[in-house]
Amino acid sequence: MPKISNKGLEMPESPIRKLVPFAEEATRKGRKIYQLNIGQPDIKTPQGALDAVKNHDIEVLSYSHSAGFESYREKLAGYYQKSSLPVNKEDIIITTGGSEALLFTMGSITDPGDEVIIPEPFYANYNGFATASGVSIKPIQASIDDGFALPPIAEFEKLITEKTKAILICNPGNPTGYLYTKEEVQQLADLALKHDLFIVSDEVYREFAYDGVKHHSIMSIPELAENAIMVDSVSKRYSMCGARVGCLVSKNKEVMATAMKFAQARLSPPTFAQIASEAALETPQEYFDEVIEQYTYRRDLLVDGLEKIEGVKVAKPKGAFYCIAELPVEDADDFARWLLESFEDNNETIMVAPAAGFYSTPNTGKNQVRIAYVLKKENLERAIKILDKALKQYKQQN
Repeated sequence: MPKISNKGLEMPESPIRKLVPFAEEATRKGRKIYQLNIGQPDIKTPQGALDAVKNHDIEVLSYSHSAGFESYREKLAGYYQKSSLPVNKEDIIITTGGSEALLFTMGSITDPGDEVIIPEPFYANYNGFATASGVSIKPIQASIDDGFALPPIAEFEKLITEKTKAILICNPGNPTGYLYTKEEVQQLADLALKHDLFIVSDEVYREFAYDGVKHHSIMSIPELAENAIMVDSVSKRYSMCGARVGCLVSKNKEVMATAMKFAQARLSPPTFAQIASEAALETPQEYFDEVIEQYTYRRDLLVDGLEKIEGVKVAKPKGAFYCIAELPVEDADDFARWLLESFEDNNETIMVAPAAGFYSTPNTGKNQVRIAYVLKKENLERAIKILDKALKQYKQQN
C-alpha cells in the first residue's frame, strides 16, 4: 500500500477543530453547545460588503490579477495610510485568507531546516504552516502571570543561530489577547536589525484594541522597511471569516517578487470575496466603535466571571477577542472532551479549545484553555455558569 508522507503524518491537528466530532455527537443527542472554542464573531458583516456581491453585474466570473484587484489594493493601501503606515498598492499581495499569506511568507523567506522564533502560546496553525514548509519553530514562552507580555529580548537572542530566519509575532495575540506596547515592538525591531532577521507580524486583530490602548504595527518603523512583513485579513475586522481574503504586506521588493511567484502558482484570490472586501473598506467608523464597545463589555463580563470561579486563573486581554484561562484540572484536553461527551446542565454544555495545541514546547499549557468571547451577553453568562458547575462535577469524578 502506498505510504503517506512524513510531512503529512507530522502535520498537527487543530486544537480548535479537533473536537468537532464530539460536538456533532452531542448535538445529535439534542444538547445545546455554547461555542467558546472558535473565533467566529456573531457581529453582523457590514451590509455594504454583502450588497456589493448581491448587486454585482458580472457576466463572466473571471480570474483577477494574481496580486488581487488593483482597485482593492489601492484602497487597502489608503486604509493603512490612515494609520500612518507607509504602504502603497505595490507593497500588497491579496491572498486567500491570512493563512495563505503566512504560507507565502514561509515559502519566500525560509528553506527546509531553517528556524523561526515565536513567542508561545501562539496561533495553533503556525505549527502546521511550519511543518508544511519544513521549518523548525523555536518557541520562547510567555507567562500568564504577566498577561503574556513579550518575554525578555535577551531570551530571544539566546535562541538565534545561523539557521534563524525570522521572528513571528501575532499582535494583538491569538490566543492570549496580548497587545504589544510600542517599546516591545521597537525592541523586536532592534533585534531584527542587529541580526539581519525578518520580523513577520500577524496583525489580523489590529482593530481590536481596548481601554484606549493603541495598536503599534511593525510597519510603522521606517528603518525596518527591508525586514518587516505584515499579514492581515478581513475575517475578523469585518466579521467576514467565510470570505477567505487576506493580504501579505512588505516594503521589501525581493520578498514581494518572490511571494508573487507563489501567488501566480495558485492563480488568483477569489473574485466575489474581493468584491465584498473592497466594499467593506467603506465601512464607517461607527461600526468599529460599536464593535469595540461590545467586545470590551464581553471581555469584562468573561474575565470577571472566570475570576470568581475557584481555582481559575485568567490573563485579562488588551486586544483581539480571546483569553487564556488556567483551570484546576490536570488535562484540559480530557476536560474539553468530557464536557461534550459526558456533561450536561439542563441539556446544555460548552465547547472550549485546549491550549496545549497553542504551544510548541511539549507538555506545556496542559491545564489551560483558550476562550473566545464572541457570544452575546446572556449566552456568555450562561456559559460561565456551565463552566463553574462542570469544573466542580469533574473534580468530584476525578
